[in-house]
Amino acid sequence: MTLSMKSMTLGSENVVEARQVLLRAALPHVVFDGWSDRTLAAAVEDSGVDPKLVCLAYPRGGVDLALAFHFDGDARLAAELAETDLSEQRFRDRVAHAVMRRLELIADRREEVRRAAALFALPHHAADGMRAVWNTADTIWTALGDTSTDYNWYTKRTTLSAVWSATVLFWLGDETPDLAATREFIDRRIDNVMQFEKAKASLRKNPLAEVLLRGPRHLLDRVRAPDDSVRSTLPGYVRPKA
Repeated sequence: MTLSMKSMTLGSENVVEARQVLLRAALPHVVFDGWSDRTLAAAVEDSGVDPKLVCLAYPRGGVDLALAFHFDGDARLAAELAETDLSEQRFRDRVAHAVMRRLELIADRREEVRRAAALFALPHHAADGMRAVWNTADTIWTALGDTSTDYNWYTKRTTLSAVWSATVLFWLGDETPDLAATREFIDRRIDNVMQFEKAKASLRKNPLAEVLLRGPRHLLDRVRAPDDSVRSTLPGYVRPKA
């Protein structure tokens, strides 16, 4: 398929396609110019995408381009997990597998990830960085069949967001064969999460703790995960199969 899209109209389908074409065209430039407007301009020149489509595809320029790169990796992971049978694995191993596969899908894009991490570390892009991290955590939990509807929906994603953030930073500096150190790092972080969950379960069984936490738990029990009409607009949403 040719990258030229100058003859396209401004329909929504064309904007989506323009976004994909521009992302592919931008990748060779990111290692030199980062996720910047300069990179986006080079992608436009290489692809021939109509500038009017560019403004609709990436209205904020480089930062939206970096987010598209991140969300593309999440979408690829969701598609792969949907076709992978992990039923024989312990649940903690499924989570570890998903985190590692997310990294393996971008194994040849480490510099691009490094540039994105630097961009999202800037104070005025910190919210975008948190959105990207949450998207990955939500993608993994959703793909693994999370059915929680209460406050656990949020705590699971918050905890995994912390695991993912730490893992990416570790992975960026890992030079061990087959990323052995990263695999061990993921196992340690997941074990920490499992220990925390066990502590929560033990606390719930403690009669004294039950009395002391009755008030806070009453408030937490009123927290609900977003319903489908809202969740479909959030990062990481994977539409259930019919």
